[in-house]
Order: sequence, then structure tokens, then C-alpha cells
Amino acid sequence: MKQKTSAGRLYGRLLTYVWPHKLAFATAVLGFGIYASAAPMLAHMMGLVEQTLSNPTREQIIMVVATLVGVFLYRGIGTFLGKFFVAVVGRNVVHSLRTELFNKMTRLPSGFYDSESSGRLISRVIFDVDQVTGASTKAVTAVIQEGLTVVGLMVYLLWLDYTLTAIFLVLTPVIGGVVGLASRYFRRYSRRIQKAMGNVTQITNESINGYREVRTFGGTEYEQKRFEKASDYNRRQSLKFGLTSAINVPLTQQIVALGLAVMVYLMFQRVMAGSMTSAEFLQFMTAASLIAKPLRALTDINSVIQKGLTAAESIFSVLDAGTEPDSGTEVMTRARGQVTFEQVRFRYDGADKEALKGISLDVSPGTSVAFVGKSGSGKTTLVNLIPRFYEVTEGRILLDGEDIRNLTLDSLRAQIAIVSQQVTLFNGSIRSNIAYGALASCSDEEVLAAARAAHADEFIQRLPQGYDTQVGEDGVLLSGGQRQRIAIARALLKNAPVLILDEATSALDTESERHIQEAMEEVMKGRTTFVIAHRLSTIENADRIVVIDQGEVREDGTHADLIAHQGVYAQLHQIQFSE
Repeated sequence: MKQKTSAGRLYGRLLTYVWPHKLAFATAVLGFGIYASAAPMLAHMMGLVEQTLSNPTREQIIMVVATLVGVFLYRGIGTFLGKFFVAVVGRNVVHSLRTELFNKMTRLPSGFYDSESSGRLISRVIFDVDQVTGASTKAVTAVIQEGLTVVGLMVYLLWLDYTLTAIFLVLTPVIGGVVGLASRYFRRYSRRIQKAMGNVTQITNESINGYREVRTFGGTEYEQKRFEKASDYNRRQSLKFGLTSAINVPLTQQIVALGLAVMVYLMFQRVMAGSMTSAEFLQFMTAASLIAKPLRALTDINSVIQKGLTAAESIFSVLDAGTEPDSGTEVMTRARGQVTFEQVRFRYDGADKEALKGISLDVSPGTSVAFVGKSGSGKTTLVNLIPRFYEVTEGRILLDGEDIRNLTLDSLRAQIAIVSQQVTLFNGSIRSNIAYGALASCSDEEVLAAARAAHADEFIQRLPQGYDTQVGEDGVLLSGGQRQRIAIARALLKNAPVLILDEATSALDTESERHIQEAMEEVMKGRTTFVIAHRLSTIENADRIVVIDQGEVREDGTHADLIAHQGVYAQLHQIQFSE
């Protein structure tokens, strides 16, 4: 989406979310129409009041009182219908937007997350959508209710005296110019406030998640200053927004007051000349005075509308972003596990050089391949191409002879299980974390078997609630080794033909690692397994070891072959074991 989009187009797009709730919206408009039509009635009543004052009779007084009660009851019904049903529409619009935004985020490509901060993404779901709430409920309420009131009163004034009403009509372009100028500033400051809120959310999220590192490395004061700077920027932009609003409203009111002053002067002249009665004077004066309040409300709500439109622009930029490319049409039931890399090249967006430079490998089904190399050599990038988290720049990857780009993403990823170095656990029970997502239908016996194979059952049984124990946010209540074993149990439960272990034993102590290695050797039988490991002792028994350096394959063979070759692997092995 472009940096700037017209307010009309943005609001028009927001209205497409209103259409499914058109009946509730029509009821709200009817209610606001009832409310608006009550204003001219109240103004017209002033003529009746003046006549009653001139000749007060019991019948006339009862009529005035009854009319007054009736008009307010009539207006009250309109207020209820309008406000309640526009709230129904507004909350449904916000729910639809928030759900669609979240669903879209779950389908965005990995490259999108590489370029966006998590704080800004969270801010979109929470802060931006909340701003749209203002534009879709409070603003819509004010625009329809107060707008119809202004229209109703203007029609009544034209009916009373079109020459005097023309004074108000002359002021309309002036008021429109003031509102338009303010709108530009509102949009500008709203964008800055959104950016600042993203930074505030990001810093807060980082500081909370990394509170141990913050305190250990003396970063408390640094984080406090960083947060204060972000919050202060947000404060300053909000004050500029408030200043614009504070100038905009009284300036508009002053313009309206000048128009009223001219009208009052002319009306007194007509009363003196005998061309206007006192009843007509009160009716016109009351109607003209009643216009001031809805006009002020319409001007005041402009700031809320601009905030909402800026937020909508931000939300739509995500909704319009491209999803993961899934052009595949073939569905694979269960792969044998033969994986072939043919001259695979890959370059990250915006990178100066390629991360992978023409890698060719043929991995037989059921074999284990360990990728070894320095950090940044391309090991993780290579395995991330298998489930198509990224698309190859050149070359192709085959699964059982089929180009993985021809397979649907769901079908492809059903063949793969992953255990990464950064374990992700969700705020729920241990059972729900092992049987996660598509695995939720697995039986308790299957979950238990997977946990035993991952050597996780032994510590789970010692927990107070066993498999129903809540792990806390991101598994904070568990040790690193325990979290890793739960992730391994999850991969085992999936029972996929292709297994990716990215530093899967990195968080385990020596005792746990020994148990896991024994389990892994059993689990890897019959599965094509890709292992990334810095500790070479964990991959000595792999069927094949591939040394990758600067995106290229340097060596390929068994542990014994590479030690005998006395190349890069032998040097790395010697360095680690001498340490």
C-alpha cells in the first residue's frame, strides 16, 4: 500500500466490513434519524411556548408539557436504537478486522517477519485495531447522529427564513477548510504516534523477555533510558495532536459564533421593523443555537476519525501484503523421504551476497545427514528451504523426485517435523504442547509413548499435575532441557518421514544429552534426518556429514572418512576435543 491513501478510499474499504451487518446499521441510522428529527421539533416548540406565555391556559400548558415529554421520549428511543446498533456494528467490524489481521499474519512469508519488529506487529493487532474502533463506533455515531441533526435543523431554518439561513451556508466552505487543514495534521501525527507505540511495545517486550540478561549485564539503566526516549517521543507527538485538536474546535466554534451574531443582529432588525414575530424569533434563534453543538461535535470527532483512518491504513498494509506463495497443486500422502538438492542458490532480500551458492546433494530415504560449519555458513538456511519457509532463488529441491514447489504447503509440511534451537512452547498444558495443532486428536497413549521416547516422561511424572501441568508463557516454568525434550516429543508424535534437528540437544546437560542421543538414534531409523550441530560429538554416528562453508559444500562423507581426509571437519573435530 502507498504511504498515503485518500480518506475516502480508506473509509470506503472500512464500509465493506459494515455491509454484512447492514440490517443493524440501517436500524442505527433510523435511530439517529429519529434523534435528529427531534431537534427541529424542540426549536418549533419555542413558538408554542411563546404563544402560551402570551395567553396561558390550562389546556395550553398541559399541551406544552405533554409535547415536551413526548419529544424527549421520541428522541430517547432514537438514541437507544442508534447507539446500541452502531455499537453492534462497530464491535463486529473490529472483530472481523482483528481476526482477519491475525489470520493474515499466520500466512505471511518468513521474509515479512524478518523485516518487521514483533512489537510493531503486536501494536497493529492491539493499538491500531483499537483506533479503528473509535472510527467505526464513536465517530460513526457522531457523524450520523450529529450530521443528521445539522441537516434537519438546516432544513427547518430554510423553511423558516432562507435568506437568514444563507449566512450559515456561506460559512460552510470556511469551516470545511479549517477541518481539512486539521485533518492533514491529525493524519501526520497519528502515523508518528503509531510508530512510537510500536517502539514502546517492542522495548517492553524485549525487556520483559530478557529480564535476566538486562539485570546480569547491567542494562537496567540503558533499557530505562531507551523506554523513556520512546515514550517521550510518543508523548510529544500526542501533544502536537492534542494542540491541533485544541485549536481546531474553538476556531470552528468562533466561526459559527460570528455567523450567529450576524443572524441575531439581522433578526432584531426585522423584529423592530415588524417583519418577524417574537415566536418566529425564538424558533429561529433556538434552531440556530442548536446547530452549534452538533457542529462542534462533528469538528471534535475529526481527530478520532483521522486516528482511525491512519490505523486502518496500517492494518490494510498488512492485509494487502503477499502471503506465502503456494502454487503447488500436488498432494503427497506420505513421502519415502528422498531429498535432492539440485544447484540450490539462495539470497535473502536486500542481502549483498548469496547465502547458498549452488548446493547439490542427494539424500537417500531413512539416512541421517549432519550439517557442520561455522555460524553463518548457511546450514540453517539450507534446512529452512526444505519446508519452504523461504523460496530458492535458483535451482530446485525434490522430495521423492517431486519438486517441492509443485506440492501444496500443507502437504509438504505434513512430511516434516522440526526441533529447533529456539524452542517455542505455548501457554497451556504439557499435553497440549506435545499434541499441538493437527496432533490434538492423538490419544493419551500416543502422547505418552512420544514423551517416553524423548525421555520427557520421567520429569513430567514428577510434576504436581503431570501432563496437565501448565508450562507458563513460552515454557518459562520449565528448564531449558525440559523444554527441549517436550519439543522433541512433539516431533516424535508427528511421526513425519523427514526430521530436522537444528541444535536439538543444545539446551541439554550431559546426562540429558546422553538419554536423548540414545532416543534419537532409535527415532532416526527409517526417517530422513537433517541434523545441525556445533558439538561434533553428537553427530559422529550420522550416516553422512556435510561440511558447509560460506554457502558451499566443502566436504561430504562419514565421520571416519572425514577424519582420515584431514580437512576442515578434522580440524574442527580436533579443536573441539582438544578443548
